[in-house]
Amino acid sequence: MTDRIGDIHIAHDGFVATVTIDKPPINAVSVDLMRDLADALEGLDRDGVTRAVVLATAGKVFCSGADLTRRADEIGIAAKDEARGNPLYDQAVRLFSTELPIVVAVQGAAVGAGLGLALAGDFRVAAPEARFAANFTKLGFHPGFGLTYTLPRLVGRQHAARMFLTGDRFDAEAAREMGLVDEIAPLDQLMARAHALAGSIAENAPLAVRSTRNTLRADLSTAVRAATDHEFVEQQWLMKTDDFREGLKAVGERRPGDFKGR
Repeated sequence: MTDRIGDIHIAHDGFVATVTIDKPPINAVSVDLMRDLADALEGLDRDGVTRAVVLATAGKVFCSGADLTRRADEIGIAAKDEARGNPLYDQAVRLFSTELPIVVAVQGAAVGAGLGLALAGDFRVAAPEARFAANFTKLGFHPGFGLTYTLPRLVGRQHAARMFLTGDRFDAEAAREMGLVDEIAPLDQLMARAHALAGSIAENAPLAVRSTRNTLRADLSTAVRAATDHEFVEQQWLMKTDDFREGLKAVGERRPGDFKGR
């Protein structure tokens, strides 16, 4: 049986559910997409059957972050009323509050907020074609999606600093070496390997799995909320700089930015 919520497809196979984002061409994040994804995951939490989730995306790109061709308030990197916070990050926090273990299958580029999405899961299985980047500083921007908390928590402060401050892309092997990726599988075996890992979780006692996961992720959503609140404040003033405008243009033109520090 397959269900659909917007651009989110949900398929069930025994105790494992596969949640697939299908939003071509780059599965760009938006408030609506993250709201639908959170709704889907929360629904699986409550269905009484699902014990583990595989989170995947369709196409060659896992998720290339926000679609910067759209207005900032539409995609959630700015709010019409700054005092009310960032609507995209409100939905991101919900992802970190769900109860079922999540295995993320990464087949291509996971960039910016797409990297943040990959880190919402408990485990990441990546194809050799996968690439991981926190390219915010290349845009003249501050990291978001809670990455300033989730990335160093996963890979350590030094690896996180390198990813943030260089904005470089890291392949699947480099990501595994730093602890960002748990397993590498050939592209044609990626989903099978992700399902195998999810299945090895789902065969265990479900109450004990949830209890243990809750202990391991204690206060995670609260910490992500605090991180996104700070990230949003930093992003707001950086969005008003000349460097941010140059960064958007430079990335769109696939060239280094000519930044002036203003």
